[in-house]
Amino acid sequence: MGAAESQTDTTTKLKRIAWLSSRDKARQFDCVMHHFNESSLEDCFHQQDGKKAVGIDGVTKMQYAEHLNQNLKSLIQRMRRMAYRPGATRKVLIPKEGSPGKTRPLGISNFEDKLVQMMTQRVLESIYDSVFLDCSYGFRPGRSCHDAIKALHQYLYRHKVLMVIDIDLKSYFDTIDHQLLEGMLRNKINDERFMRYINRMFRAGVLSGGELSVSEEGVPQGSICSPILSNIFAHYVIDEWFQDVVKQRCRGEVELFRYCDDAVIACQYEGDAQRIVHTLAKRLAKYKLQLNEDKTRCVRFSQREVSQ
Repeated sequence: MGAAESQTDTTTKLKRIAWLSSRDKARQFDCVMHHFNESSLEDCFHQQDGKKAVGIDGVTKMQYAEHLNQNLKSLIQRMRRMAYRPGATRKVLIPKEGSPGKTRPLGISNFEDKLVQMMTQRVLESIYDSVFLDCSYGFRPGRSCHDAIKALHQYLYRHKVLMVIDIDLKSYFDTIDHQLLEGMLRNKINDERFMRYINRMFRAGVLSGGELSVSEEGVPQGSICSPILSNIFAHYVIDEWFQDVVKQRCRGEVELFRYCDDAVIACQYEGDAQRIVHTLAKRLAKYKLQLNEDKTRCVRFSQREVSQ
């Protein structure tokens, strides 16, 4: 099977998952591991950027390609025997955009692990994207930061808004609790082998400064799976709660616009804004998350600012 045929076959199967999930938001998927096969992982191989930094094993895309069929066959055989174990990610610090002198951690995985991560990401995206609410814009197909800004701008122009809450979560990626996230994933996924590999991914550890650390929390920024996993966690912790609870208990109109760990809430009344910030902090604490108090603030808003 050629690369083009492989990609078409994989895409068709994932679209089928997405269709089933969109038809029944509560549907559970009992068997997803069969989507990890030589053709689907070959598709993931061809999508890798050969110029990216290498993981702990030092293997490049070019080196892996030298015996591609053999390597993929070996990987699939190990996965079927539950013998595949993800390697630790290599932690590096890179400059933080918009913050001169500051850095943020980036996890770099082994090349083979990137293939498994990408297929995991594609499966999770197929299951969950139709479940995500309209307020979520980060790391989703066909959505971007510009879409979030545009939607917020239009809402501010068309609705009465007195206060805007600018929300930032403290070390969000690093503090996502693995056990809580696993419980959320089990709402939709009932494939025990798949969940065992998710747990192995969580426990693979991070190598930094020559020391290996394994934690019960955190999804490494840089891992292909991290964006979808962080979105799933925020969906259950923030988005659904805001839609089902907060909106019903506010005096006026309120609306959420979230891009990963950054969010804005537009409020018609100041009192609603104050109560939301207070209850949001409690809600996050329940899931072992925190607001970044230095960056989270309520701002009085005038519609004239949008019209100018």
